[in-house]
Amino acid sequence: MLNKTLKLSVLAAAVAATSAYAAAARDYISIVGSSTVYPFATVVAEKVGRAGGVKTPKIESTGTGGGMKLFCNGVGVEHPDISNASRRIKKSEFEACQKNGVTDVVEMKIGYDGIVLANGKTAPLTKLTRKDVYLALSKEVPDPAGAEKMVPNPYKTWKDVNKGLPDVKIEVLDRRRPPVPVMPSSSW
Repeated sequence: MLNKTLKLSVLAAAVAATSAYAAAARDYISIVGSSTVYPFATVVAEKVGRAGGVKTPKIESTGTGGGMKLFCNGVGVEHPDISNASRRIKKSEFEACQKNGVTDVVEMKIGYDGIVLANGKTAPLTKLTRKDVYLALSKEVPDPAGAEKMVPNPYKTWKDVNKGLPDVKIEVLDRRRPPVPVMPSSSW
Protein backbone atom coordinates (compact mmCIF):
# COMPACT_ATOMS: atom_id res chain seq x y z
CA MET A 1 0.00 0.00 0.00
CA LEU A 2 2.88 2.36 0.79
CA ASN A 3 4.32 1.71 -2.67
CA LYS A 4 0.98 2.61 -4.35
CA THR A 5 0.65 5.70 -2.17
CA LEU A 6 4.19 6.76 -3.06
CA LYS A 7 3.54 6.29 -6.78
CA LEU A 8 0.31 8.30 -6.58
CA SER A 9 2.12 11.00 -4.60
CA VAL A 10 4.83 11.25 -7.27
CA LEU A 11 2.17 11.54 -9.97
CA ALA A 12 0.35 14.17 -7.92
CA ALA A 13 3.60 16.14 -7.62
CA ALA A 14 4.07 15.94 -11.39
CA VAL A 15 0.53 17.19 -11.94
CA ALA A 16 1.06 20.02 -9.46
CA ALA A 17 4.34 21.01 -11.14
CA THR A 18 2.57 21.15 -14.49
CA SER A 19 -0.22 23.29 -13.06
CA ALA A 20 1.80 26.53 -13.15
CA TYR A 21 2.19 26.22 -16.93
CA ALA A 22 -1.39 25.05 -17.44
CA ALA A 23 -2.77 27.83 -15.24
CA ALA A 24 -1.19 30.44 -17.49
CA ALA A 25 -2.91 28.98 -20.56
CA ARG A 26 -6.20 27.57 -19.17
CA ASP A 27 -7.69 26.92 -15.74
CA TYR A 28 -7.13 23.14 -15.67
CA ILE A 29 -4.51 20.53 -16.57
CA SER A 30 -5.32 18.32 -19.56
CA ILE A 31 -4.12 14.69 -19.41
CA VAL A 32 -4.63 12.04 -22.11
CA GLY A 33 -3.40 8.53 -22.70
CA SER A 34 -3.35 4.94 -21.56
CA SER A 35 -6.62 3.20 -20.75
CA THR A 36 -4.64 1.01 -18.36
CA VAL A 37 -3.35 4.01 -16.42
CA TYR A 38 -6.67 5.93 -16.65
CA PRO A 39 -8.28 4.62 -13.42
CA PHE A 40 -5.15 5.43 -11.40
CA ALA A 41 -4.68 8.84 -13.01
CA THR A 42 -8.33 9.64 -12.25
CA VAL A 43 -7.80 8.90 -8.54
CA VAL A 44 -4.74 11.18 -8.51
CA ALA A 45 -6.61 13.93 -10.38
CA GLU A 46 -9.45 13.80 -7.86
CA LYS A 47 -6.98 14.02 -4.95
CA VAL A 48 -5.25 17.01 -6.57
CA GLY A 49 -8.64 18.70 -7.07
CA ARG A 50 -9.69 18.06 -3.45
CA ALA A 51 -6.36 19.39 -2.16
CA GLY A 52 -7.26 22.79 -3.57
CA GLY A 53 -5.20 25.40 -5.33
CA VAL A 54 -5.97 24.07 -8.81
CA LYS A 55 -9.01 22.68 -10.57
CA THR A 56 -9.29 18.92 -10.89
CA PRO A 57 -7.26 17.90 -13.95
CA LYS A 58 -9.25 16.67 -16.96
CA ILE A 59 -8.33 13.04 -17.80
CA GLU A 60 -9.18 11.36 -21.13
CA SER A 61 -8.65 7.68 -21.96
CA THR A 62 -7.32 7.76 -25.53
CA GLY A 63 -4.93 4.80 -25.37
CA THR A 64 -1.18 5.20 -25.09
CA GLY A 65 -0.58 5.71 -28.83
CA GLY A 66 -3.51 8.11 -29.20
CA GLY A 67 -2.39 10.08 -26.16
CA MET A 68 1.16 10.36 -27.47
CA LYS A 69 -0.15 11.58 -30.82
CA LEU A 70 -2.30 14.27 -29.18
CA PHE A 71 0.50 15.27 -26.81
CA CYS A 72 3.11 15.50 -29.58
CA ASN A 73 0.90 17.51 -31.95
CA GLY A 74 1.99 20.81 -30.44
CA VAL A 75 2.06 23.25 -27.55
CA GLY A 76 -0.86 25.38 -26.40
CA VAL A 77 -4.32 25.21 -24.86
CA GLU A 78 -5.59 22.96 -27.66
CA HIS A 79 -3.02 20.28 -26.74
CA PRO A 80 -2.77 18.15 -23.57
CA ASP A 81 -0.20 18.94 -20.90
CA ILE A 82 0.52 15.34 -19.90
CA SER A 83 0.28 11.97 -21.65
CA ASN A 84 -0.09 8.84 -19.51
CA ALA A 85 1.45 5.75 -21.07
CA SER A 86 1.75 2.07 -20.29
CA ARG A 87 5.14 2.01 -22.03
CA ARG A 88 8.07 4.28 -22.84
CA ILE A 89 7.75 6.92 -25.53
CA LYS A 90 8.78 5.57 -28.94
CA LYS A 91 11.61 7.22 -30.88
CA SER A 92 9.15 8.14 -33.66
CA GLU A 93 6.81 9.78 -31.11
CA PHE A 94 9.65 11.73 -29.54
CA GLU A 95 10.73 12.90 -33.00
CA ALA A 96 7.13 13.97 -33.77
CA CYS A 97 7.11 15.96 -30.51
CA GLN A 98 10.37 17.71 -31.44
CA LYS A 99 9.12 18.46 -34.97
CA ASN A 100 5.93 20.02 -33.56
CA GLY A 101 7.69 22.21 -30.98
CA VAL A 102 7.13 19.95 -27.97
CA THR A 103 10.75 20.12 -26.94
CA ASP A 104 10.51 19.97 -23.12
CA VAL A 105 9.46 16.32 -22.88
CA VAL A 106 10.07 14.79 -19.45
CA GLU A 107 9.46 11.07 -19.04
CA MET A 108 8.79 9.80 -15.50
CA LYS A 109 8.25 6.18 -14.52
CA ILE A 110 5.50 6.05 -11.93
CA GLY A 111 4.82 2.33 -11.72
CA TYR A 112 4.52 -0.98 -13.48
CA ASP A 113 1.68 -2.98 -15.04
CA GLY A 114 0.40 -5.85 -12.96
CA ILE A 115 -0.50 -9.48 -13.23
CA VAL A 116 -4.06 -10.63 -12.58
CA LEU A 117 -4.90 -14.20 -11.70
CA ALA A 118 -8.46 -15.16 -12.66
CA ASN A 119 -10.73 -18.03 -11.70
CA GLY A 120 -13.97 -18.85 -13.54
CA LYS A 121 -17.14 -17.92 -11.60
CA THR A 122 -18.58 -21.42 -11.89
CA ALA A 123 -15.26 -23.23 -11.42
CA PRO A 124 -14.13 -24.39 -8.01
CA LEU A 125 -11.87 -21.83 -6.35
CA THR A 126 -8.24 -22.66 -7.10
CA LYS A 127 -5.95 -21.61 -4.27
CA LEU A 128 -2.50 -20.75 -5.56
CA THR A 129 0.58 -19.96 -3.52
CA ARG A 130 3.26 -17.51 -4.62
CA LYS A 131 5.47 -20.52 -5.25
CA ASP A 132 2.82 -22.05 -7.57
CA VAL A 133 2.60 -18.84 -9.59
CA TYR A 134 6.38 -18.48 -9.75
CA LEU A 135 6.84 -22.07 -10.93
CA ALA A 136 4.07 -21.72 -13.51
CA LEU A 137 5.21 -18.44 -15.05
CA SER A 138 8.99 -18.24 -14.74
CA LYS A 139 11.17 -18.80 -17.78
CA GLU A 140 13.61 -20.77 -15.61
CA VAL A 141 12.86 -22.64 -12.39
CA PRO A 142 14.88 -24.57 -9.82
CA ASP A 143 15.67 -28.04 -11.17
CA PRO A 144 12.74 -30.34 -10.23
CA ALA A 145 15.25 -33.23 -10.03
CA GLY A 146 16.84 -31.51 -7.03
CA ALA A 147 20.09 -30.31 -8.57
CA GLU A 148 21.08 -26.86 -7.35
CA LYS A 149 20.68 -25.12 -10.68
CA MET A 150 18.07 -23.34 -12.73
CA VAL A 151 16.55 -25.14 -15.73
CA PRO A 152 14.12 -24.12 -18.50
CA ASN A 153 10.55 -24.26 -17.15
CA PRO A 154 9.17 -27.78 -17.79
CA TYR A 155 5.68 -27.12 -16.36
CA LYS A 156 2.76 -27.22 -18.81
CA THR A 157 -0.20 -27.77 -16.45
CA TRP A 158 -1.04 -26.53 -12.95
CA LYS A 159 -0.89 -30.17 -11.76
CA ASP A 160 2.74 -30.30 -13.01
CA VAL A 161 3.47 -27.36 -10.70
CA ASN A 162 1.62 -28.73 -7.68
CA LYS A 163 -0.03 -32.17 -7.46
CA GLY A 164 -2.93 -30.58 -5.52
CA LEU A 165 -3.87 -28.31 -8.44
CA PRO A 166 -6.10 -29.23 -11.41
CA ASP A 167 -4.71 -30.86 -14.56
CA VAL A 168 -5.35 -27.70 -16.60
CA LYS A 169 -3.01 -26.07 -19.10
CA ILE A 170 -1.19 -22.99 -17.81
CA GLU A 171 -2.21 -20.02 -19.93
CA VAL A 172 -1.10 -16.40 -20.10
CA LEU A 173 -3.51 -13.86 -21.58
CA ASP A 174 -1.81 -10.72 -22.74
CA ARG A 175 -3.54 -7.72 -24.31
CA ARG A 176 -0.92 -7.77 -27.07
CA ARG A 177 -1.45 -11.39 -28.13
CA PRO A 178 -3.96 -14.26 -27.88
CA PRO A 179 -3.81 -16.76 -25.00
CA VAL A 180 -0.76 -18.99 -25.18
CA PRO A 181 0.46 -21.75 -22.90
CA VAL A 182 3.53 -20.92 -20.89
CA MET A 183 6.13 -23.25 -22.37
CA PRO A 184 9.78 -23.67 -21.45
CA SER A 185 10.78 -21.66 -24.51
CA SER A 186 8.57 -18.66 -23.68
CA SER A 187 10.41 -15.49 -22.88
CA TRP A 188 8.92 -12.33 -21.47
